[in-house]
Amino acid sequence: MSENEAWEEEDFFSVPIEEDADEDQELFEHFKIVADKKQVILRVDKFLQNRIENTSRSKIQAAADAGNIHANGNPVKSNYKVKPGDVIAVVFSFPPRDKELKPEDIPINIIYEDEDICMVNKNPGMVVHPGFGNYKGTLVNALLYHFQHLSLFQQNTPRPGLVHRIDKNTSGIMVVAKTEFSLSHLARQFFERTSKRTYIALVWGDVKLDEGTITGHIGRDLKERKLFTVFPNGDNGRHAVTHYKVLQRFGYVTLIQCKLETGRTHQIRVHMKYIGHPLFNDDTYGGNKVLKGTTFQSYRQFIENCFKIIPRHALHAKSLGFLHPTKNIDMMFDSELPKDFVEVLKKWETYYSARLEGKELNDE
Repeated sequence: MSENEAWEEEDFFSVPIEEDADEDQELFEHFKIVADKKQVILRVDKFLQNRIENTSRSKIQAAADAGNIHANGNPVKSNYKVKPGDVIAVVFSFPPRDKELKPEDIPINIIYEDEDICMVNKNPGMVVHPGFGNYKGTLVNALLYHFQHLSLFQQNTPRPGLVHRIDKNTSGIMVVAKTEFSLSHLARQFFERTSKRTYIALVWGDVKLDEGTITGHIGRDLKERKLFTVFPNGDNGRHAVTHYKVLQRFGYVTLIQCKLETGRTHQIRVHMKYIGHPLFNDDTYGGNKVLKGTTFQSYRQFIENCFKIIPRHALHAKSLGFLHPTKNIDMMFDSELPKDFVEVLKKWETYYSARLEGKELNDE
């Protein structure tokens, strides 16, 4: 291993930054550097600054303050003296990029805010961060405007304050750090998988078990590189675990809650497809057509009308819990379902009730 080798721990770092890149992905990186046998005694902040591109001494010091820099397995401060053979590990929030972004006055739904963090309930259809020439209208542009008085949001980076993301067509809760310290602290929690995340999803089919766990490596499909798939033997991809629980049954579709242990690309969507229950109206993984139900034209019309109500995959990031960076208390935040999700659930409730009563639904 070279002393400059970076270990990119999550799928984010090997995946092009696309609008629909994933449902929940951490934005951090893990470096592990072994000091050379001829290494002169040097402060760890200077040692790391000399070896990691696109970083600053202040960012390194903030990482140390948050407990994100370890020497030989133990957390150290920024004035720690690196010696020959030392193994230095550090978790950083995602590094700056060269592309300049501009603040935009875009409304965002903030459900909680203090001096250190901000909780946002993202609307469906909003891109979280720029990618592939799309540098306008994103959540990042909105954050740059909303927090332009804060130093963290004046740096030349497309992801100020972000430690995770949810994709364009997924709605729901996100945490935004307002200080460099909070950013480093939260990045470590996501990296160590101590954060708690729950999702609500509407999936095709009548899920057999009331609750269960899906375990299977997730990686890029070997034939369709834009898609991800499960490798049950673990020969490709990365370890992924999703816990699910049935909330409500509608016969042909099921409302479930998912809890993530990992944050792999498209994790919920891929895992649910793997067990035969693609997300409702997921055009990437085959959920945007009639997969269960009757052959009656009235039913097909009902499904089409549902697709019009929620023109995206039915997935919402419901809650997020973590240790507050400075208050040192566990906090849990919850978000309301968006209008399109609520409306499609009401439509299914009406259909299912009519079906149980033996009535034929005429959905025009």
